[in-house]
Amino acid sequence: MKIILLGYGKMGQLIEKFAIKRGHEVVLIVDEHNRAEIDADSLTVGDIAIDFSTPHAALENINLCFDANLPIVVGTTGWYNHLEEIKETCLEDGQSLLYGSNFSIGVNIFFHINKMLAKAIAPYKQYEVQVEEIHHIHKLDAPSGTAITIAEGILENIDSKTSWVNDLVGSDQEIIAKPDELLIESLRIEEVPGTHTVLYSSEVDQIEFKHTAHNREGFALGAVVAAEWLHGKKGFYQVTEIFDFNR
Repeated sequence: MKIILLGYGKMGQLIEKFAIKRGHEVVLIVDEHNRAEIDADSLTVGDIAIDFSTPHAALENINLCFDANLPIVVGTTGWYNHLEEIKETCLEDGQSLLYGSNFSIGVNIFFHINKMLAKAIAPYKQYEVQVEEIHHIHKLDAPSGTAITIAEGILENIDSKTSWVNDLVGSDQEIIAKPDELLIESLRIEEVPGTHTVLYSSEVDQIEFKHTAHNREGFALGAVVAAEWLHGKKGFYQVTEIFDFNR
């Protein structure tokens, strides 16, 4: 495939490395230095785009790819409040988009088991559930998209929780969750790639379910695999649709 990279930070550079290793070609790199010069015609050189930019840039990039009839894989988070309108445009115009809060194979296994665990614990009301996420200090959004996906998996299966709230540790305002709210606690510590923990606590014990990323390579490889999966398809997809853990 001929891949266009939208965003060329640490993730973009890793994606380029894995794309080349898997036999693909990166034909265009778009970042803050040349974004103003890029239009839909500029994207005709590619077969697919992969976006790891910023929340605001991602929305612009998605619409630009739609204008160019170019499939796009979006790994950027923080734009999901526009998700429904993007989905509607994608489907109405016959475009191709795959998005996800995390493309790591390990994290997607974690998502799957997280739902199973929540369903298993749901009848036992003595357990209080909480999500904790830790990322590097450069991360722009809180909570992380991965933490939101984890929280949504819990909310689908535990009816005592109706919504999530976020407490960014160290911010001006401390958030205390109400009984029907699922707390996502966010910490920002130096260069942590990403650690996510689900805690179920009762008076007699605690269950911890945890995923720790050692580096960003799993995310980058997963993004290239996602692009390979999307290539040739039309529609609006989540990264979880790539995986079939029920076989």
